[in-house]
Amino acid sequence: MSTEARAGHFPAVDWNGGAFPYRVGHRKLGMWLFIVSDSLTFSALLIGYAYLRASNNWPTPFPFYPSIVFSSVMTFCLLSSSLTMVFGVSASAKGDKAGARKWILATMFFGAAFVVLHLIEWKHLLDEGLRPFFLPEHWAKVFTLADGTPPTALFGATFFAITGLHMFHVATGLIYLAVVAARVKKLKHEDVEISGLYWHFVDLVWMFVFPLIYVLSVDMHGALGH
Repeated sequence: MSTEARAGHFPAVDWNGGAFPYRVGHRKLGMWLFIVSDSLTFSALLIGYAYLRASNNWPTPFPFYPSIVFSSVMTFCLLSSSLTMVFGVSASAKGDKAGARKWILATMFFGAAFVVLHLIEWKHLLDEGLRPFFLPEHWAKVFTLADGTPPTALFGATFFAITGLHMFHVATGLIYLAVVAARVKKLKHEDVEISGLYWHFVDLVWMFVFPLIYVLSVDMHGALGH
């Protein structure tokens, strides 16, 4: 009975079809590794936010209208951009480069709308007096507890850090998509697909940020009298 090893034989070749089922391009693998590492970053920030929120007197300053309605419109823009990105990747898979470019441009439109709306919201809060480590005077007065415990000034730090980092990712994604749209006819389908992975990741992160930062901070009792 021969014990000689057969050189050059790979079990994966025996798989029906003769292809490697887990084969992935190095660029797509790189994007997945980036997404995993960035997920850990956002997870750490949101876990830290949850800890600070639970261990402090946390203000809930956002009225349903206009704050939550406004942020819901922002969410709608981002979700719409995910849908148009799906259409863009699908068009690219079919070899329709012109269609892919059209849908990527539509994705950029919704993404840019999100950034503009977010900046408007930031300006409103800054004008009201919110700073990273400072609450507006009327917020501090309203949300001070009966025993005299003041609301934590870390509200602004967590809000601007988390939403700012996310907005940076969206803005970076817009530049990325602009390059892909401009060169789509020279790119492979995999390149368009990779850009879609990044964009869907950015949208998914917002699905955690929106309820944790905004919905949980709704001024249910109209304490600020908006």
